[in-house]
Amino acid sequence: MNLVLHTHPEYLGLKSQDHFARSLAQAFRQRGHEVEVRRPQARVRRWFSAGPLSKWAGYIDQYVLFPRQMRAALQRDPPGTLYVFCDQALGPWVPMVAHRPHVVHCHDLLALCSALGLTPESRTSLTGRVYQRYIRRGFRQARHFISISQHTRDDLHRYAGVKPITSEVVYNGLNHPYQPVSPEVLRQRLLQAGLPADEARCVLHVGGGQWYKNSVGVVLLYASYVRDALKVGDTPRPLWMVSPPPNAALRAALTQVPAEGTVRFFRGVDADTLEALYSHAEVLLFPSLAEGFGWPIAEALACGCAVITTDAAPMTEVGGDAAFYLPRLEPTDHVDLWANGGARVLLQVLNRSSAERERWAANGLERARRFTADVAIDAYLSIYQRVLTMEASSGAT
Repeated sequence: MNLVLHTHPEYLGLKSQDHFARSLAQAFRQRGHEVEVRRPQARVRRWFSAGPLSKWAGYIDQYVLFPRQMRAALQRDPPGTLYVFCDQALGPWVPMVAHRPHVVHCHDLLALCSALGLTPESRTSLTGRVYQRYIRRGFRQARHFISISQHTRDDLHRYAGVKPITSEVVYNGLNHPYQPVSPEVLRQRLLQAGLPADEARCVLHVGGGQWYKNSVGVVLLYASYVRDALKVGDTPRPLWMVSPPPNAALRAALTQVPAEGTVRFFRGVDADTLEALYSHAEVLLFPSLAEGFGWPIAEALACGCAVITTDAAPMTEVGGDAAFYLPRLEPTDHVDLWANGGARVLLQVLNRSSAERERWAANGLERARRFTADVAIDAYLSIYQRVLTMEASSGAT
């Protein structure tokens, strides 16, 4: 196949999107396909890279200059080329190839749902709402979609106004071969990363600080757990948070943690170190309010780490019967009652017998095997070929 991958400009710093596009290109080339990656370059933005106008200059590069380059490239592309959009947020470019074979990868609709007023926990500015309408108006012209979860697919159909010919679900493949790490390797990796290798096994949280990661809820739940552990004579495990430094709301929540508890923040952790953290942790605490997929759930399970997450899709799609679940923290809930209930679950998970731990770890490892990169790549290519065949029969070129 001749594949053209469209992705975000590098200057936006979207690491996960950059990695996704690079991974697709590399895997497709290894399988013998012709691949070209197209993305806007910082032509206007380079003159404003350090100033307040850099964002608007970047929009000129993306939505004024790049479409001109796309039109010129389209004239040179051979018949039967498939145009792959690596993210639905690239929607403004979709109409240019809507009459040609194409596929749009859909990661999550969190920003769109927020712009539509569907998430009380997150409000979108007027300009943000206009921008999301602009994106949606573009990608709703697409005919073929691949979503990373059934939940994302449901949101796409419910809120985006799309009328696709095909709309498939392909779960993400892990972007690192996560597996349990031996104690010797684990300690070495933590030391090399400057992390406290000799501290007791921890409760781990992995997040980016976004509203939906529920970081304040994590800390309040941990505070309640510390109090419960002390009541039954247990020594509280420390909480390690792979997350940005705490903001004002999180600092206020930290004041609720008893002195016997320990909360540490880490950032800039690479995949090898994260693998060691999952192997070091007693449990991953991941009570997100929303996700597109929920990478840390699959990563932790692949390392034999127990997972406590939210009893809602897509977290349940990833965790299945290999994770423990908490109710979602709703805006109308009393957060202390939610935290107290979560603390009881955390204490029970930490106090499991050795036999239970081994059984759950084995179940988690088996669950994680369905989230492999090769499985995802094979599924993408199968869908791409079906789309090309379908579009060829309909006369699209």
